[in-house]
Amino acid sequence: MIDRQAKELRLQFCKCGQEHVFKFWEILSSDEQSKLIQQVKTIDMDYLSKIIDGALHNASRQKNIGPLAPAKFIKFPNSEVDWQKWKEAVAIGEQKIRDGKIAVFTVAGGEGTRMGCIVPKGTLQVTPIKKKSLFQVFAEKIKASERRYDVTINWIVMTSERTHNETIEFFGKNNSFGIENIHFLKQGQMPAITAEGKIIMETTSRIAMHPDGHGGSLKALGRSGLLAMLENLGIEILSYFQVDNPLVRCVDPYFVGVHVKNQAQVSSRMVRKLYAEEKVGVFCESNGRCRVIEYFDLPKEQAMLRNSEGSLVFCAGNTAIHLLDVPFIKRFNGKDIKSEIPYHIAQKTVPTIDSLGEPVSPKVPNGLKLEMFIFDILPFADRTTILESERGANFSPIKHLEGMDSLKTCHRDQVKLFASWLRAAGIDIPMDANGLPPFDIEISPTFADSKHDFLQKWENLEGKPTIAAGQYIE
Repeated sequence: MIDRQAKELRLQFCKCGQEHVFKFWEILSSDEQSKLIQQVKTIDMDYLSKIIDGALHNASRQKNIGPLAPAKFIKFPNSEVDWQKWKEAVAIGEQKIRDGKIAVFTVAGGEGTRMGCIVPKGTLQVTPIKKKSLFQVFAEKIKASERRYDVTINWIVMTSERTHNETIEFFGKNNSFGIENIHFLKQGQMPAITAEGKIIMETTSRIAMHPDGHGGSLKALGRSGLLAMLENLGIEILSYFQVDNPLVRCVDPYFVGVHVKNQAQVSSRMVRKLYAEEKVGVFCESNGRCRVIEYFDLPKEQAMLRNSEGSLVFCAGNTAIHLLDVPFIKRFNGKDIKSEIPYHIAQKTVPTIDSLGEPVSPKVPNGLKLEMFIFDILPFADRTTILESERGANFSPIKHLEGMDSLKTCHRDQVKLFASWLRAAGIDIPMDANGLPPFDIEISPTFADSKHDFLQKWENLEGKPTIAAGQYIE
């Protein structure tokens, strides 16, 4: 059986110029041969050849993009008219949620290596008092929405090859934090290639593979059968976010309402950039289409450009928070190269072998990693909406051990946000010039996950606690 499969696969790979994958076949053990066959069977070589050819011939992300203009966005409400529109959008969004039309999608394939620990990032303890994990924070927000709207919400968690088993074990030990309809799927993988487009062998019997990027999440939905499940359940909108942001509103009625009202296929949350050099992608418009330009691709003169009021012109920073229409997601699950999210190329140092099959540990980048980014679906959409968020209310990612976007800054932003809710409720809390109290406090999502919800709950709360250091409200 293996010999017949090997012969067929070798012919296919040879036809595509990748015959070296089987170079050491004859000297492999039967177990090694079986494992190589299992790996090779997961690769559609004809499709991969098209992807490699397209990526190598379009290495520049800016190619054919055309002149850039700042993206239009809906500003955060700051007038009576704005707040009336906010109320209308919330009502629309709440009805969609109540009708069971929303599911949650968390991209959680990464590890906490930048924080000094090799564990699934979603298991990191992030809240200031209770030290809840990211996964627990999201679960509590979803449970709160389920209670508020009397609905069951499906939660999809995308893992990676490295984090899949550990993530499932973590949820198992915690009884899935009370979430009934939770689904796991693995992120796809792509072979590492040379600059000439040749697949890199990690060993004589194993191809060097890597995750295909968060843009690959849409294909993973289709491949796993979860996209069909969403359709069968009548779910219309997927609330997408990445695992490193504990401030995200998993189910945001205002965001959903704006998305529905504008009949958008994709809606995105943005925050205003803090400074021109901030390392965040920027929403732009080009050739009549919305797109995200990474900070290192945005020309410096445009990144620095300011208007007459002194504000950045290209100010709309990407938060990786999106609403995706389920019918639109289907577009990216065929093999039509015209509906293919473009692959980006990154140079990587990839362990490999020499011509004799001996292991080689390169000192400089020797391979290319192909990955897709979720925001590259934007130019495919005929209708998009970008909605401004207050930076400290929706967005404080944990990406580094220290400095900007670290666990320390996220702790600070959580405490600052909770304190602002208490101040809005009339509680006298001392704050410094940056709006930060002198002690840690924490408000559980089971109590409230927005200022609006908190003010309603607090007003009706009997026996209100005295706010002091270490206060936890649930």
